[in-house]
Amino acid sequence: MEQARRQARQLATSLAFDSTRAEELALSVTELGTNLLRYALDGELVLSIVPGPPGDGVHIESRDAGPGIVDLELAMQDGFSTGGGLGSGLPAVRRLMDEFELVSSASGTKVVATKWAH
Repeated sequence: MEQARRQARQLATSLAFDSTRAEELALSVTELGTNLLRYALDGELVLSIVPGPPGDGVHIESRDAGPGIVDLELAMQDGFSTGGGLGSGLPAVRRLMDEFELVSSASGTKVVATKWAH
């Protein structure tokens, strides 16, 4: 996970993110990586630079092979956790990133999020 966080910071630096936006990106990568380690089978985090109308950004895709999130609405509420954590991970990522999408079924979960440089 440290490697993914380091890569997120490097991408943010290459796109001239200010320090706050860079740390928001790094924290989001940390939260998504922690969720993969804690809850998922065959998890993967992919980071990439994407072009967009506000300029370039960093795109995060977190995907796994299950078991999935049973109640997405409940999982997006602050304080809800199925694993004994604080229940702030996914809601925090949604707040910290500029774009956020979550899809889940028994065959896996996919989170796609983007942080724009400006």
